[in-house]
Amino acid sequence: MSIHAYPVTGSIRKLLRSEVQLFADHLLRLDKESRRLRFTHAVSDEYVRNYAKTAADPGTIVYIYTLDGVVRAAAELKRMGNTWGDMAEAAFSVESEVANMGLATELMGHIILSARNRGVKQLVLNCLAENQKMQAIARKYNAELHIEHGDVVAEIVPSRFDYMSLATEMFEDRFILLLSALDSHSRKLKDVA
Repeated sequence: MSIHAYPVTGSIRKLLRSEVQLFADHLLRLDKESRRLRFTHAVSDEYVRNYAKTAADPGTIVYIYTLDGVVRAAAELKRMGNTWGDMAEAAFSVESEVANMGLATELMGHIILSARNRGVKQLVLNCLAENQKMQAIARKYNAELHIEHGDVVAEIVPSRFDYMSLATEMFEDRFILLLSALDSHSRKLKDVA
């Protein structure tokens, strides 16, 4: 993880299962091109709403970047199979208003840490061949890139977990409820204004 590569006015934390609608709202706000890059093809609003519900699945961890209580970027870690095992998949989405601020790079660090702590040996990221930004971010984390069916697949091999990696994630998790409450308060203040 980098140290404050993103604007310090927002925060990064895990999405609570009760906040799936915030994740859906974020995905629905993505502009047409950002949505296409995130899902590797054009998708409807209904598809996005249904997809967002998977954030509550036990095999999914979503990190979010919030600004004034609103989700503006997200990173997903999804297990492949019924249990955490050798492989997992990562995906990222960043709204254009906060693009190019280092958020995806920062979120990637959180995803790799969570994958590492769950014993994932191979983290897979699929992106379109034209998505140079995501490929550059994957390279920062020593990903091996190859082309599969016209898309680029980045494979990252997380280090084995250790006491420090476990302690880091547990420490961050202690603040999820506090940050969620602050985000909720910010949204309520915006609604009143």
